[in-house]
Amino acid sequence: MRAVERLGNSYAAIPPGDPVRLAKQTTNLFRARTASSAPGLDVSGLTGVIEIDPDPADGPPTAEVQGMCTYEDLVDATLPHGLIPLVVPQLRTITLGGAVTGLGIESTSFRSGLPHESVLEMDVFTGAGEVVTVRPGDDLFDAFPNSYGSLGYATRLRIALERVPAYVALRHVRFDDPGLLAKTIEEITHAGEYDGQQVDGLDGVAFAPGEYYLTLARWTDDPGPRGASDYIGQQIYYRSIQQHDTDLLTIYDYLWRWDADWFWCSGAFGAQHPVVRRLWPASRRRSDVYMRLLKLDRQFAIADRLDRRAGRPLRERVVQDIEVPVERLAEFLDWFDAEIGMRPVWLCPLVARRAWTAYPLEPASTYVNVGFWGTVHVGPDAVHAPRNRAIEAKVHELGGHKSLYSEAFYDPDTFDQLYNGQALAAVKRRYDPEDRLTTLYDKTVRSR
Repeated sequence: MRAVERLGNSYAAIPPGDPVRLAKQTTNLFRARTASSAPGLDVSGLTGVIEIDPDPADGPPTAEVQGMCTYEDLVDATLPHGLIPLVVPQLRTITLGGAVTGLGIESTSFRSGLPHESVLEMDVFTGAGEVVTVRPGDDLFDAFPNSYGSLGYATRLRIALERVPAYVALRHVRFDDPGLLAKTIEEITHAGEYDGQQVDGLDGVAFAPGEYYLTLARWTDDPGPRGASDYIGQQIYYRSIQQHDTDLLTIYDYLWRWDADWFWCSGAFGAQHPVVRRLWPASRRRSDVYMRLLKLDRQFAIADRLDRRAGRPLRERVVQDIEVPVERLAEFLDWFDAEIGMRPVWLCPLVARRAWTAYPLEPASTYVNVGFWGTVHVGPDAVHAPRNRAIEAKVHELGGHKSLYSEAFYDPDTFDQLYNGQALAAVKRRYDPEDRLTTLYDKTVRSR
């Protein structure tokens, strides 16, 4: 209660008519934001786990969590009970509220949807300065996912949990043909198994044209003859996919397998070089550390200076996650190889359990998230973001959508068409009648 009271007091201190935004120093977003010295909402007290209910009288196990609690802290609270959230996004410092108002995803999304689909109830601090309790079917609840703070901020969430054993057995299956890859994803999604074995987690990596892997995860209590692998130390998880047909991780290490090397992006900071890796403390091999290093690079334009000195063309940053229907995956991968040429890329199937206002995926249909994070040398045109614009157009053509955590370049009409702008605006008028919160378009495209 004190934390919510402090939040309300910080709202009252913002002059009437001024925009309302979070006073938050850290972020997992990759889009620019207009600098502001104005005071923001104080959410510093909303970082905890309120309660774990491992054995409710009816329904699944649950957790009651404050909105700024990280998944790392939540998992630390649930795992002693043998429980985890239904979907645990890949990076430790993603917050519950951030994953719900944005779009988290992970390998259980093919059976459990996106993080907001396990929310049973939440309190939202609105643009009117009020705390509103909402549940599935309420207009604010249904519009909240993919609203990125344009409708308010989650202060408390009650979410469903699932029981897990101690280990995860992995099988890495290679495919040479993207069409067969897509067909297998669809089959596993519908059957929940592969070669007669249950599949509890499903994701993959496209390393190069003709080199695609699906990683099939199976929850297990069997510690195996050699014990679990360790990818926090000298070994690097994503490379193991090409090196081993099978593997075993603890459930904890499986949840954070991508975080230690920020998928594969830690290589940009030298963290994958054997000598540097031995000197780099394992406790500092984390996505939030790499994010701070990236912020320094942006601030001082280090990569651009090195490119100019070496005579290399100007880079365009291409950091995006997109979703395409599974039947269009092969077409997208072939196009991406020809037009963008960035590798590796991450593949993660998902199925939306029902319709959501601001991210209108077809319920019960299989989509595949394709994540790619890096830069492409394009020369002087880089400032106009030609590769990012081409990706947006292609995804639109294929009947897909793009997450909005990074730069977006849509015109207002296309944006409203893709993200149900008219319905979103109606909800905003109800809960933010004085327009204190920045609109979704202004936040994600105009970077305000």
